[in-house]
Amino acid sequence: MGKTADLTVVQKTTIDTLHKEGKTQKVIAKEAGCSQSSVSKHINREPKGRKRCGRKKCTSNRDNHTLERIVKQNPFKNVGEIHKEWTAAGVSASRTTTHRRMQDMSFSCRIPCVRPLLNNRQHQKRLAWAKNKKNWTAAEWSKVIFSDESKFCISFGNQGPRVWRKRGEAQNPRCLRSSVKFPQSVMVWGAMSSAGVGPLCFLRSKVNAAVYQGVLEHFMLPAADQLYGDADFIFQQDLAPAHSAKTGLRTMVSLFLIENLWGIVKRKMRYARPNNAEELKATIRATWALITPEQCHRLIDSMPRRIAAVIQAKGAPTKY
Repeated sequence: MGKTADLTVVQKTTIDTLHKEGKTQKVIAKEAGCSQSSVSKHINREPKGRKRCGRKKCTSNRDNHTLERIVKQNPFKNVGEIHKEWTAAGVSASRTTTHRRMQDMSFSCRIPCVRPLLNNRQHQKRLAWAKNKKNWTAAEWSKVIFSDESKFCISFGNQGPRVWRKRGEAQNPRCLRSSVKFPQSVMVWGAMSSAGVGPLCFLRSKVNAAVYQGVLEHFMLPAADQLYGDADFIFQQDLAPAHSAKTGLRTMVSLFLIENLWGIVKRKMRYARPNNAEELKATIRATWALITPEQCHRLIDSMPRRIAAVIQAKGAPTKY
């Protein structure tokens, strides 16, 4: 006769069935072909899994729903501020408990994405332009040169306030940080196409129409020669005021494709610690040179999906 642990599945099933029928352990042991002690141990075994231990949670489901509402209404507040508001609602909990409940709800503290400020007129222009290009193929987009400026700072640690959000909420409007193009700073101009990236231009002054025309003449056209040679191309720019001036080229409605590329560059530079502007420029140039044509090609291939997203969002900024 074997021990309880040695019982087969058939024996265990037989024991359970006969026990429910009210049979004695002696009869069950005979029918199952095991010892009576094995039957007894099996019948009186502890249920699988450990019993819940520890003290009872100090907050109710209603309290937790209140906390979740507070976080969603104020996603840019820190834990201390959220805890203060939660306790003001009549909940008795420590700051540590507040943080733990937020984590239980899958909230994480993240650097917010930046939402460009566009007015209704710009929304409509984006929407009209997207509808006009909705049937373009990736092959047609491969003939386009995208250009834009981006700000680079010596200190990459100053990212501003963080936001509490859940997975998949990076582009949720309440989790975005508004930004005006562009704050006063030294800007870097760049261009890309499916063939790769062009030369960079470090701007020393505020971008106005005259400065921008100089960029087009001395950097955009050489970039086009480098990327396309004698082949035809289409120049794509964004809606920054200098680009929309009458003395500039015809304004197109940007889908911020090259901003994805700037994001790649900044992520590669996240651990860089330049000591001055010249070291920063050298780091940007070196990192920009690491961008491969394959990376650019993947971004270009995403244009049909981006166009569809803009149309669905009726011209408003959205996640592509």
